[in-house]
Amino acid sequence: MNINPSAAVTAYQQALNRSTEPSSEDGMDDGVKVGGAGGVNFSDMLKSAVETSADTMTKAEKVGLQAVAQKADVVDVATAVNAAEVTLQTVVAVRDRMVQAYQEIMRMPI
Repeated sequence: MNINPSAAVTAYQQALNRSTEPSSEDGMDDGVKVGGAGGVNFSDMLKSAVETSADTMTKAEKVGLQAVAQKADVVDVATAVNAAEVTLQTVVAVRDRMVQAYQEIMRMPI
């Protein structure tokens, strides 16, 4: 399975857009505000994404432990493991893109 990092970022932006008020007078949302009063900055978005990823992984681990104790349904286990796998692949893809961007910045002439 190939995860598109730009699709993940777009999904995060859409989730953030749903949680914020429109940023322009015409009622249209121009995207994620950066900094400023009431805006969402990149570090907050990244922190939220990491927390959500950690929660997904923790839930999958708990369901796995319940399965070992024969207290969880097989469908729940499969769903949790799949969610954890997709989350891990997304995190790895975002990490790879961030490292790639850092390397490109470091190659820029001063």
